[in-house]
Amino acid sequence: MLLQIDLQKEEPIYMQIVHQIIEGIAKDELKPGDDLPSVRSLGADIGINFHTVNKAYQILKQEGFILIHRQKGVVIHPDAAYLANAAYVEKLKRDIRPIIVEAAARNLPIREMEKLVETLYNEMKGE
Repeated sequence: MLLQIDLQKEEPIYMQIVHQIIEGIAKDELKPGDDLPSVRSLGADIGINFHTVNKAYQILKQEGFILIHRQKGVVIHPDAAYLANAAYVEKLKRDIRPIIVEAAARNLPIREMEKLVETLYNEMKGE
């Protein structure tokens, strides 16, 4: 999986890394147990400070997407600890609420919103 970092984007670089790794998992490009580059290696490969990569990896670790072993390196969590649970569903509700609120304020029909979500979800799953 090749990361595409856009230095001109408003989104912070560390979040671009987080989102692209999660997208790689969603698209089955990254599978449980797959190795990821070390913090220093990835930083050097894409030309950014390794502290930025470390911040991204720490977020991914907190969310259960990766494991970081001192000897073995960084891997996609082999037990798929990142799968949806009740806590994730609650977080998802909080995160998407502003998007839903804005769509409602703009009078976007619910069916259009459902269609958009379904289309994007299917794109991630390659359907």
